[in-house]
Amino acid sequence: MENHIKIAGKVLLITGANRGIGRALVEEALRRGAKRVYAGTRVPFSHPDQRVTPLILDITNTAQIQEAVEKVGSLDILINNAGVSLYDDLSDRTKIERQLAVNLFGPYDMIQAFLPLLLRSRGAIVNNLSLAALAPLPPIASYSISKAAAFSLTQSLRAYLAARGVSVHAILTGPVDTDMNRGFDIPKVSTASAAQGIFDGVENMEEDIFPDPMSKSLADSWHNGAVKALEKQNATFVS
Repeated sequence: MENHIKIAGKVLLITGANRGIGRALVEEALRRGAKRVYAGTRVPFSHPDQRVTPLILDITNTAQIQEAVEKVGSLDILINNAGVSLYDDLSDRTKIERQLAVNLFGPYDMIQAFLPLLLRSRGAIVNNLSLAALAPLPPIASYSISKAAAFSLTQSLRAYLAARGVSVHAILTGPVDTDMNRGFDIPKVSTASAAQGIFDGVENMEEDIFPDPMSKSLADSWHNGAVKALEKQNATFVS
């Protein structure tokens, strides 16, 4: 597998592309010279750059996912960015189920649907997670559970797909200035800054990407820690 990826000349699909980090990722991909950006959104979306192809895409809707597969002829990088975050105290099972549906099973279904294209291109899967995947944030407990599960999915897929030429990356963001984080009175980075950090990590083939100052403060201890070492050790069980 190559030790670097260049966004220039690549075809990307970004879910949740109409706002927040997703919209910033679209703009940053274009700035870096992407050949084509498929912008998956649940609502109609338009963009002045002809390299952008909008897709109506609810990642919990299997029919819409299949329609998207049929429209995308080739794909180098799949970015699972769409997500949902609800405040809760774990007293309502339906909130847990909803966030698992979007934040875990949505990316899983997208990966399964687009994997043949990614195998053909020897491409990359990028899952936008959160530091809450490593340490839960109690006011958004169900979100934290869903992101922890999605991180485990990411690590497992990484082990299974490495030998098949597809790299799998986790984005472990700290606070970013999005609608999702509006209720938290803490320092936040801009979506543009987060998108730059994300693509820097992807291009450098970092397995776990810490794209902002808060997350970067944990990067060294994570990369050199016992848990990461155990992940690599466990990956050897995949033949």
